[in-house]
Amino acid sequence: MSDDTSQPFLFPAIRHKKITADFDGGQITSDGGVLLLAAAERRIGMADRLARLIADPRNPRRLTHGVADILRARMLAIACGYEDADDLDHLRCDPGFKLACGRLPDTGRDLCSQPTISRWENAPTLREVIRLTYALVDTWCDSYARPPAAVTLDIDDTVDVVHGHQQLALFNAHHDERCFMPIHVYDAATSRPVAIIIRPGKTPSGQEIRGHLRRLIRRIRSHWPNTRLIIRGDGHYGRPEVMAWCEAHIFGLPGNSVLHRLLEPSADDIRVRRAETRAQSLRGYAEIRYGAKSWKQQRRVAARIEATTLGLDIRCVVTSLRGGNAEWLYGALYCARGQAENLIRRHKGQLASDRTSCRSLLANQVRLVLHTAAYWLMLTLRDAIPAPQPLASAEFTTLRNRLLKIAGRILETATRVRIAFAAACPEAALFRSLAISMQAAGP
Repeated sequence: MSDDTSQPFLFPAIRHKKITADFDGGQITSDGGVLLLAAAERRIGMADRLARLIADPRNPRRLTHGVADILRARMLAIACGYEDADDLDHLRCDPGFKLACGRLPDTGRDLCSQPTISRWENAPTLREVIRLTYALVDTWCDSYARPPAAVTLDIDDTVDVVHGHQQLALFNAHHDERCFMPIHVYDAATSRPVAIIIRPGKTPSGQEIRGHLRRLIRRIRSHWPNTRLIIRGDGHYGRPEVMAWCEAHIFGLPGNSVLHRLLEPSADDIRVRRAETRAQSLRGYAEIRYGAKSWKQQRRVAARIEATTLGLDIRCVVTSLRGGNAEWLYGALYCARGQAENLIRRHKGQLASDRTSCRSLLANQVRLVLHTAAYWLMLTLRDAIPAPQPLASAEFTTLRNRLLKIAGRILETATRVRIAFAAACPEAALFRSLAISMQAAGP
């Protein structure tokens, strides 16, 4: 925001303080854009939602930091790239973070420190951790103005390498590491996180997957009783217990000799046509009915068959869906599942959600909840950017570098708090429009 801009805007965190852009003096903050994240947090009320689910046995008269204040500071720090709790030892005095958390930059009390955050990461009981995880599902459901007709949920797990003696950290031979294998569930249409569940570092069994999905879908049904839910996952999740329980699904299916024998007529046709046309590769699709010994019935299988100069490549999916041909089922519906892997990489790489270094498994689940809450803040901020703007579809790292990591000067006076950014700030107009559009409605 340039210094020649005189129109003030109001951040609801300090309702009696006006924030303008023309002044000299004050304190420097390197994260002036954290105020936009604070506005996004107030819009969805994430910190208050989570804080209501954690019991606070402390004496209210002696409280310095409420549970909501602690969670809010932690989420804002994660979103700004400070994923370690001990980063708050320095950020607790930062005027930008203090203002974002509803405290005056000079005269207001400092924010909570690392020991306070660590105590509250380890404080929730099992029941409270379950409620916190369900709160993420409720947040996703509330993000829709009305119940959708159908929703596709992408489910996948990812490796989370550990470097200590955390509970349920197991050695995984495939990854050659001691790790967790948390399950991520995303809304395929909106890329919003639905649930993140920490679990041991091994491939999930069919009974375990069915249990997780049953609890998840029961929670969703409490909001949307009539919405059709389609579960989509790779071969790890195409287990007999899961397919027998899910009402609508499409899963990857590992190949075997029986499948290849049933698909041989179609595969031979594609192979011959490729040889006749002398093409480098030729792709086709086929559909069969297949029933493994562990299945109680035959199911619909769609296959993608690709013949190249190196041989055949056959990939299969199994589904309970009746509509669409094999090409649509595999090429359009199933292959779109790859976007979930990008979302997981964003969750881990850009918000560092693999920092599950607590000894307790419950504390590590709380950390996943907080990192997912920070994911929601970044999504809310990005969704507020108008579509013509290049940042409307930017990655979180780009948003952080362009909108959050903006140096500013903050000055607290008797009647207002002034914030000034450099006159050459490249995103000044966008920053101002977001600050105005995201503030709460009121006089």
